[in-house]
Amino acid sequence: MIYLDYQATTPLAPEAREAMLPWLGGPGEAGFCNPHSPHRLGRSAKAAVEHARDQVAALLPDGGRVIFTGSACEAINLAMRGVPGEGPVAHSAIEHPAVRDTARALGACYELPVNAEGLTDPAMPLAPGTRLVAVMQVNNEIGTIQPSARSHAAARGAGALFLSDAVQAFGKLPVAEADLIAVSAHKLYGPKGIGALWVRDGVQLAPQITGGLQEGIRSGTLSPALCAGFGAAAQLARERMAADAAHVQTLWHRARELFAGWQVNGSASERWQGNLNLRRDGLDVARLMSDCRQVMFSAGSACASGSGAPSHVLRAIGLSDRQAKNSIRLGFGRYTTVEEIEEAAAMINAAADAQ
Repeated sequence: MIYLDYQATTPLAPEAREAMLPWLGGPGEAGFCNPHSPHRLGRSAKAAVEHARDQVAALLPDGGRVIFTGSACEAINLAMRGVPGEGPVAHSAIEHPAVRDTARALGACYELPVNAEGLTDPAMPLAPGTRLVAVMQVNNEIGTIQPSARSHAAARGAGALFLSDAVQAFGKLPVAEADLIAVSAHKLYGPKGIGALWVRDGVQLAPQITGGLQEGIRSGTLSPALCAGFGAAAQLARERMAADAAHVQTLWHRARELFAGWQVNGSASERWQGNLNLRRDGLDVARLMSDCRQVMFSAGSACASGSGAPSHVLRAIGLSDRQAKNSIRLGFGRYTTVEEIEEAAAMINAAADAQ
């Protein structure tokens, strides 16, 4: 089995797993305790949570606070629904459904288009009264890196807050400045079931889950084990960021050689190189995936899999529905080897040639 779906999720780092184990305790062990309890064992669990919070915060800008959530989707909802005001929400045309669907649920919203490279134009005027602008730092389907700093400045100049979905950037690239930043543990070799929202100092949000407000504006008992795993993964990513990036660059260049006859979707330069979104005219992707069952790859976002609809991201960069359905996404990272890329490319190319 060759795993090439790193945008959907990443393998759990051994270091993160080890950090979690002490907090999965049973009867007679200390690790099961509620981190919000005032007794000694509760305070011990709380200390583990706060240590993890510091580890996650070390990968984020100064001047803000980390709020643990159950996922990046929850973090995005907390940010978008919690921002005060009645004005519209602006978001790029290639945002994750967590942003797009939430914007529609809120009512007044509009899209900011992208060019054929999959990049937004920060100079595009915003509608009067816009209260929130959402532009993801790295796209989950095509890997393009947005000019986030310029988009943040444009939003600030228009009197709007700026939300960055940094899920695909966190732990891989320096996270760009924003007012609100959503991240997830399982996209940087941490556990599933935990994310975080970074909130700039001075930004006020209305709670969306009430009943205890353990995180100040978010209710729910935290899992010390998930927090510890998230923190350990974040610390490891910070220590390995340069080495991981160099490894991914090697994999990218080898993959580009092996798929030389395919078209790359999105910018080849302004891109996280762990994402290779490719298309080949006439390709039957469903048949390809059936013929290459030993290679785990994707035809798009895991959150939209099974919908049957063409990717809104690929359509936004100008691809036809047919071209969008002729596309696949290969994702690789820390634990991928060059040999796996070569073996996977041989199988995928052979299956595509046989169609």
